[in-house]
Amino acid sequence: MTFYLTYAEPPSGVYSSQVSDVIRFVNRELNAEIRLVAFISLHEYKSKKAHILKEVPDAIVLPMLPKANFWKLNVIALWMLCMIYRPATIIARNVIAANMALRVRNISPVKRVCFDGRGAIAAEWNEYDVTVVDSWKKAIDDLEGRAVNETDFRIAVTEKLVDYWHEKYGYTEGKHVVIPCTLNSDFAPRVIEEEEKNKARATLGADRDDVILVYSGSISGWQSFPTVYKYLSPFLKKSPKNKIVFLSKAEENIEKLTNEFPGQIIRKWVNHKEVPEVLAACDMGILIREQSITNRVAAPTKFAEYLSAGLPVIISENIGDYSAFVRLNKCGIIANGHELPQITKSPYEVRSRMIELVTNNFTKKAQMEHYKELIHNLS
Repeated sequence: MTFYLTYAEPPSGVYSSQVSDVIRFVNRELNAEIRLVAFISLHEYKSKKAHILKEVPDAIVLPMLPKANFWKLNVIALWMLCMIYRPATIIARNVIAANMALRVRNISPVKRVCFDGRGAIAAEWNEYDVTVVDSWKKAIDDLEGRAVNETDFRIAVTEKLVDYWHEKYGYTEGKHVVIPCTLNSDFAPRVIEEEEKNKARATLGADRDDVILVYSGSISGWQSFPTVYKYLSPFLKKSPKNKIVFLSKAEENIEKLTNEFPGQIIRKWVNHKEVPEVLAACDMGILIREQSITNRVAAPTKFAEYLSAGLPVIISENIGDYSAFVRLNKCGIIANGHELPQITKSPYEVRSRMIELVTNNFTKKAQMEHYKELIHNLS
């Protein structure tokens, strides 16, 4: 048996796709025996536990004791689970989970730890306003170094993240596999017809001849709204038919943009199952972020979501492996400091090619060989 360990991550759309669905997929397709162990906050613990168990019925869901920065207290509970269930391997999602797993390795049946690296955590905590105590911000660099260098195998979401491990922590082993953030395994490729697209536009209150960009996700902190605004403002000024959909919660910056460009800003907040319907009404997705280490190694989940709806992507330079992917596959626009070129509606043929690209690169079936390599190295 293998434990897949998460720590301080509440259930969400990302958790469903990148944790729950991955475990179900690998167990089903590769006859693996991976069991989710999730330590979550006591805040709304009952409902969060129910959410996780609905997706992964055999998951072991425990409360964190007592706060995230006192993670060492939870190692005892993890050790007890290992003594009861006797996993040979722990796949640990992110830095703290990896350090918990390293502490029980070799003092329990656990012999191997795999670090599932989701980004440059030490850089993110220090580049952006991550709410943790200052002492923990200082400690995270050492913890991340241990997660990279002391584990037995690693998963990275981008090649750029592996490069960062080389530069920052002197990682040289080469015992890793790169698996990008993927769509849910129930994704069914489908290119919507023009009539259906126009119906979706009408639901948003937009016209069939509008040119619509969409920004999905938070716009605070590392999402870099001032950088986004630099590109969006000229686009909106060009024509009243140019519009932007924000799939975000109400926020001060969106309100300011709405006041500046009345009638051109649409804001909606929907659950993750309704997102594809909104994206289908649009023409291009926005993935513009400032230059930072965090963004340089990132694997934004929105990239595959945009492509899956048939949308080319407007992306900044140096965003994980994805800016190069856009350039190589001609599937969007690189925002490189200049005003965006003329943007037009995306015809059926473009939407079809985007869906072909996402199917061939960002589905779990497309990454099957990498999952096989992972399981082989953990057995």
